[in-house]
Amino acid sequence: MRLSFRSFASHTWGLSCALAVAASPPALAQVPADSATTLGRQLARHQRQALTEQLYLHLDRPAYAAGETLWLKAYAVDGTYHRPLAMSQVAYVEVLDAARQPVAQAKIALAQAMGQGSLELPAELATGRYVVRAYTSWMKNAGPEFYFQCPITVVSTTTPGLAATTAAKPGPAYDVQFFAEGGQLVRGLPGRVAFKVTDRLGQSVAATGTVADASGATVATFQTLKFGLGSFLLTPTAAGAAYTATVRLPGGAVLSQKLPAVAEQGYSLLVADDSPRQLTVAVQAQLAPPGAPLRLLAHTGQQITVAAEATLANGRATFVVDKQRLKPGITHFTIFSGRQPVAERLYFRRPARGLAVRGSASAAAYGPRSAVRLQVSAPQAAALSMAVYRLDSLSATAPADISSYLLLANDLKGYIEDAGYYFRDSSAVARQAADNLMLTQGWRRFRWAEVLAGQAPAVPFAPELNGYLLQGRVRQASGAPAAGVPAYLSLPGRSFWFGTSVSRADGLVQFELPRTYGLRKLVLQPNTMRDSTYQVELLSPYTAGGGWAAPGLPPLASRLAPALTERHVQLQARRVFPVAPRYLPVATDTVAFYGRADERYRLDDYTRFPSLEDVMREYVPGVLVRKRKDGFHFMVVDRPHHLNLQENPLTLLDGLPIFDLNQLMAFDPLKIKTLDVMASRYFLGPQVYDGLVSYRTYKGDLGGYPLSAHALLEEYETLQVPREFYAPRYDTETQQRSRLPDLRNLLYWNPAINLAAGKSQTLDFFTSDQAGRYLVVTQGLTPDGQLGSTSFSFEVKPAL
Repeated sequence: MRLSFRSFASHTWGLSCALAVAASPPALAQVPADSATTLGRQLARHQRQALTEQLYLHLDRPAYAAGETLWLKAYAVDGTYHRPLAMSQVAYVEVLDAARQPVAQAKIALAQAMGQGSLELPAELATGRYVVRAYTSWMKNAGPEFYFQCPITVVSTTTPGLAATTAAKPGPAYDVQFFAEGGQLVRGLPGRVAFKVTDRLGQSVAATGTVADASGATVATFQTLKFGLGSFLLTPTAAGAAYTATVRLPGGAVLSQKLPAVAEQGYSLLVADDSPRQLTVAVQAQLAPPGAPLRLLAHTGQQITVAAEATLANGRATFVVDKQRLKPGITHFTIFSGRQPVAERLYFRRPARGLAVRGSASAAAYGPRSAVRLQVSAPQAAALSMAVYRLDSLSATAPADISSYLLLANDLKGYIEDAGYYFRDSSAVARQAADNLMLTQGWRRFRWAEVLAGQAPAVPFAPELNGYLLQGRVRQASGAPAAGVPAYLSLPGRSFWFGTSVSRADGLVQFELPRTYGLRKLVLQPNTMRDSTYQVELLSPYTAGGGWAAPGLPPLASRLAPALTERHVQLQARRVFPVAPRYLPVATDTVAFYGRADERYRLDDYTRFPSLEDVMREYVPGVLVRKRKDGFHFMVVDRPHHLNLQENPLTLLDGLPIFDLNQLMAFDPLKIKTLDVMASRYFLGPQVYDGLVSYRTYKGDLGGYPLSAHALLEEYETLQVPREFYAPRYDTETQQRSRLPDLRNLLYWNPAINLAAGKSQTLDFFTSDQAGRYLVVTQGLTPDGQLGSTSFSFEVKPAL
């Protein structure tokens, strides 16, 4: 067993929302306007410098067979109002295994804060729990803990037996953690202690227990309430006192461990939620100077909501907060003594209402290959996504929906079991369970010391505002970074792209690609005419490691055998009767980066010559060919200024920069289709060129032109081309009688439902040959940040 006691003050903090505070006389005094204003300005300044971006992914289902396709819809929102945030243009999506290594990755294009894509799960994946992770370049500044993360179950239907191959975490069989409300236990001050119990797989465990003092007397009892969480009150009697927790676990196991020592001085924080309208925040201090001022700050979604002061009287101060002024989601309460944070805790307010998404089916039950008609509506205009999948024993646990993720799970550390429970249930038990969850958390997105000092947060990763940022590094022959070296990136093709960059002190070069889709040939190279010893490398845009690991998957029960058999047959049927993927059209820019050329030559319009030198001399008067001791040189004629530019122009072949004109002049001119000339000085990023000469081959494949030994050539996956979800239709009798098996368990996936306010939309599809109960899940948001989801089911009955 591992027993730990966490101090909340050691974690990073996150900004939040809007409250009002009423004084509890005689201790509470009105906050001076300048004090509250100053702190508010500091936090507002920090917020402007550290805009929070969040991603939510709607996945088509919670469980998959290895080899199936995972479909997804991405929503990008701001962290304050959860409004669509059309800032980043790329979302990075990964599926990570238990060792947090990627087994599938994709770059998903975002447009107007939304995107869609799919991932092919490798057929060789072992049975276990995996994590789907998504983030943007800007989100990398916050770290992997704040990425979108969602566990999924993957089952290998080809592995003999039903035992999961996910390795259990090494170490003791159970993990018990204790957390003090406010951050610490203090001598003589009552405090609430929360606890969390999990097994080796990370699954929650029900437990009971007692706490005894040094004499062996029982001073507290406890038991878990929900999801392995609970809390109890404890008043330590002496500094350094040793308290022992005895935890009784399922199966009769008993564990004992000493709690951490009690502090001699400090602050105790108790939040009481015993009124429908108000919260009481009680602060007690040990050995604090009499009359010492305390300040309460509350914030939700990066907005200040409470700024109030109270003076300690008899070591106690009380704040009363109007709950109606709290925004839905997580509020952070922080107590300051002067400018020093001394205690903190979180509070969750369940949203009273959200986007009311409504959906219904035309019937409660259908037969195989029958038409299904669904109606979906919302009172406001909304962007939604919908999945219809079969409920079997493998997909019993649904992931967090858009509301429970963005308003709860995203701001908490680690995996949150059934986050939707805290939204579905409004009972007193659920409220206490939510508070236990808050007490086991306490970290923030920022450090108060940085905020109060006016220190700007570090943002090494720029937002991808216009396209994908590709990074590389230039190194010297010794391996050391090379600074100030021009580097060139080419995506050869009929519609090619070319960019330049100059390496920074750490050798980093960066290129902003336009919306480029699919697998492309990529060439990265330094300017070898300057120094032939430089080497270049590409840097992965994906984050290595970090984040939390999904709870392990226990051995699969024998009752799951029928479901596994069905999944196996479905996969085999798909392999035997494959359907060619259909791709959605994507907009690509076919105009060259330099725009319309000053001169364009179609070489098929002229008599062909056997050498490129003859072609240039005879047909291209805008480019003068000169032969010197070191070989060929080009001089572009700047006609508007009536002068000959003296240096070699930027010369390209299918977007590849050519540094050795002697090698180019030996190239077969019969492979060249067109030639463009920019007849004046050309500025590209930090580089200035004496004109531009661009050759294009017929196929855009470089025509066999030899690359420099220092060039890096890769087949590179750019943005994923979105696929169309395929589902067969049975509109005719012939289609109905088709002997091709239809064993789909995912009947429908639509990531792009755009609803008009108050108007319903009809969606139709056909059932498969698979009988069973099917779940319809619809979720999304409005332009002003209202979140909503709905789900209902229907049955498909077997054929008579």
